[in-house]
Amino acid sequence: MSGRAVIRPIVDLLRRPDGPRDRQVLLGERVEVLEVSEGWVRIRAAKDGYEGWVPATALGEDTEPTHWVSAPSTHAYTEADLKSPDRMAISFGSRVAVRAVTGRFAETAHGHIPVQHLMQVGERMTDPVAVAELFLGTPYLWGGDSRWGIDCSGLVQAALLACGIDCPGDSGPQSRAVGGLLPAGTPPERGDLLFWTGHVALVADAGWILHANGKDMAVAYEPLADGIARIAAQGEGPVTAHRRPAIAA
Repeated sequence: MSGRAVIRPIVDLLRRPDGPRDRQVLLGERVEVLEVSEGWVRIRAAKDGYEGWVPATALGEDTEPTHWVSAPSTHAYTEADLKSPDRMAISFGSRVAVRAVTGRFAETAHGHIPVQHLMQVGERMTDPVAVAELFLGTPYLWGGDSRWGIDCSGLVQAALLACGIDCPGDSGPQSRAVGGLLPAGTPPERGDLLFWTGHVALVADAGWILHANGKDMAVAYEPLADGIARIAAQGEGPVTAHRRPAIAA
């Protein structure tokens, strides 16, 4: 069926109409419409193939994006003036089509966005951990994908996609598809991914992990050894996989 794009800042991707949230899609994300039913649309997200239901009113014309939001969050203002009223808050990873640039602001259909908060489509970051650090303090939200709420797999996906690395939306598929699987006992390096049953964390360095977690209810650092012991003590078992993503050329 036809392609569309998300026109709201954040939209829950539901398991069924009025059902539980599995993930989220952000402003400007391109989606494929699979099914329409009484004001609801089943879609497939272009970025990762994730499927789910959204309100039909959350979708609009599929406009080719030119830029993406590279700041943790930004605002779209009524005018190219930081003192003008803001129309909406926009999260990291959202995509927009820039019509023109006036001074320090990029004009879009949603309003005027500070140019320093945008990168061109195709322009990438280079360090997934540095990307994840942009989300430090973001509240934990099951299925969340934005600066206002994110979970462990959403954080990893945001960090990797920003660096040009394909990444599924859930930790299970991530543990099987991202980068190369390392043998047990391999010393962890910055940017590695550690997986447990239902959880994933980025390695910040040999002694620390960075993850969205239920202990802090936020994106936070945790000593690696403490995290491994704590998660095991909670009954969630040992590390199940250690993978090393390859940074895109």
